Amino acid sequence: MAATRALPGGFGELEVLAVGTVLLMEALSGLSLNGLTVFSFCKTADLRTPSNLLVLSLALADSGISLNALVAAVSSLLWVTMPIVSHRRWPYGSEGCQTHGFQGFATALSSICGSAAIAWGRYQHYCTRRQLTWNTAIPLVLFVWLSSAFWASLPLMGWGHYDYEPLGTCCTLDYSRGDRNFISYLFTMAFFNFLAPLFITLTSYRLMEHKLSRRGHLQVNTTLPGRMLMLGWGPYAVLYLYAAIADVNFISPKLQMVPALIAKAMPTINAINYALHSEMVYRGIWQCPSSQKNKQNRIQ
Repeated sequence: MAATRALPGGFGELEVLAVGTVLLMEALSGLSLNGLTVFSFCKTADLRTPSNLLVLSLALADSGISLNALVAAVSSLLWVTMPIVSHRRWPYGSEGCQTHGFQGFATALSSICGSAAIAWGRYQHYCTRRQLTWNTAIPLVLFVWLSSAFWASLPLMGWGHYDYEPLGTCCTLDYSRGDRNFISYLFTMAFFNFLAPLFITLTSYRLMEHKLSRRGHLQVNTTLPGRMLMLGWGPYAVLYLYAAIADVNFISPKLQMVPALIAKAMPTINAINYALHSEMVYRGIWQCPSSQKNKQNRIQ
C-alpha cells in the first residue's frame, strides 16, 4: 500500500516525516510551557491579578495553536509511518478540515491580539501609573476572544475559505484561489487583526521606552514583543499578500510551509518571553511544589 500512496506535490516521504517531527516538537514544547503558565496562575494566589489575566489569556491561545500543530503532526507522522492505519494525509474529512482551520485561525488571532492587549496593559501600568483592574481586564480578554472567534467564523459562512495546506496534513485559510472573495476578506481581516494589533504593540512599547528611558531604567524589554509579532506572523502576512496580487503556485510547496512552521513556534517563544521571563510567574511555577513540600514537612 505504501507504494501506491500519492505523495503531496513537491514533497518526499522523508520531508513529510521531517515536517511532522518539527510540528510535534513545537506542539509539545508549546503545550508544556504554556501549561506551566496556566498551572501557575490557577494554583498561586499571588499571580491571580488583572495583568496576569492577560498573560493567562495569551497562554490559552498559544496552547490552542500548539494543539492545532499536534493534530497536524499526528496526521503527518501516521501517514508516513503507519500507512495501513492512515491511507490519507488528512484522515478527518472535510468537516474535520473546517473545524481544524477554524480552531487554528481563532487561536492564532487571539494570540496576536492578546500580545497587543499585554502591551497596552503594560503601558497603562508603567506610563500612566493606573493599575489594571478586573473591570478592565475581563472585558478586554472577552473582546479578544469574541473578536477572534468572529473573524475566524467568517470563512465558515462563505467569506474566505478553509482548505488544506500544501502538505495536506493540516488546514488553514485558503490562499491558493486569490479571487475577489479571498482578497476582500484578507485585507479587512489583516487590518483589524494584524496591522492594528501590531500598531498598538509597537506604539505602546515605544511610548514606554521614551518615558522610562528618561528615568534611567527600563523594567521591560520594549523592542522584543514587536519584533516577535513581525517575525512570527510576518511570513504568513507576506505569503497572503503575495497570493492576493500574484499566482501563489509559483512559490514551491516547501516554501509555502515555512510560514506555518514559524508561526507554530510562537507559543514556545511567547511562553518564554511573557511568562518564564516574568519574575512573578517564574516564582509561581516553583512555589507550588515548594509549598507542597513544606506542607508535608509540617505534617511529619
